[in-house]
Amino acid sequence: MRLSRLRPSALLALLLALPLVACGAEDSGPSLVVYNAQHEELIDSVARAFTKKTGIRVQLRNGSDLELGNQLATEGAASPADVFLTENSPAMTLVDSKNLFARLDESTLAQIPAQYRPDDGQWTGFAARSTVLVYNTAKLRQDQLPASLMDLAEPQWKDRISFSPTGADFQAIVSAVLATRGEQATKAWLAGLKANGTVYDGNNVVLESVNSGEKPAGVIYHYYWYRDQEESGENSDSSRLHFFGKKDPGAFISVSGAGVLKSSDDAKDAQKFVDYLVSKEGQEVIAKSYALEYPLNPEVDLGRGVRKLSELDPPEVDVSDLNSPKVVSMMQEAGFL
Repeated sequence: MRLSRLRPSALLALLLALPLVACGAEDSGPSLVVYNAQHEELIDSVARAFTKKTGIRVQLRNGSDLELGNQLATEGAASPADVFLTENSPAMTLVDSKNLFARLDESTLAQIPAQYRPDDGQWTGFAARSTVLVYNTAKLRQDQLPASLMDLAEPQWKDRISFSPTGADFQAIVSAVLATRGEQATKAWLAGLKANGTVYDGNNVVLESVNSGEKPAGVIYHYYWYRDQEESGENSDSSRLHFFGKKDPGAFISVSGAGVLKSSDDAKDAQKFVDYLVSKEGQEVIAKSYALEYPLNPEVDLGRGVRKLSELDPPEVDVSDLNSPKVVSMMQEAGFL
């Protein structure tokens, strides 16, 4: 049948029907529903590799950490989700506190070191990012860099520091300060940052502000700088990274989490997906992706010129202790949210 011989009304009807047929074929049959707060492009790569290996299809529903975490808490046992993935661990703790996770298989848990997952085995870390200070090399010398993240609240950093407090990334860093230094010290630190700092919308904007010399320094995660270096260096060539050490809160490693929901109608396949995510094969997909986040399976090294995870000296923070509701309340009180 030639389309040119159809009457206009019939041609329009046929053209409108074609996308519906294609979508129906693509969406036919069961699939895992993954509430995903990690980078969409990264998890899409993992999901495609998993489907190719197992034949099990994956439907991603993307959002932010706390947005999806609160949605799961509201949905409870009626949630359509099979798996929950986050960028940072506080949202995992929120969902775990509602007793919504099913325990992961022991073989899955064994693939990730104990410090990157809670003791109860309800979820596990699968990727990580290190807190860093990015600084403009024309504005700051190495001997002028702060020894601790906490120093940024001191008067000498007035108008010299930038950060993005509205996202889950920075909120996870505040969670680490709270876990390691306590409530009073965290409140004082937030008050000092409020007085000293400039707020930007997004870590990439913080990086750009430092690279341009608009601000001497900023707090971000490591991969923003390394990713720009791999791409062009346009927003990073005039800056360098300062890795805090000695278990300072500024050396905090934020863990991306994965868990299977009790509400899952296909718990067996959901467990398979999380197991693939932390397996050597799944972690290699993460290591080779654009993301430049650290894989957490010790069998896989990120490489690519990024400082090794084993060389970092983060504070000892129990991933299940990071308290997002408390942090949000404190940041609201400090005037950041």
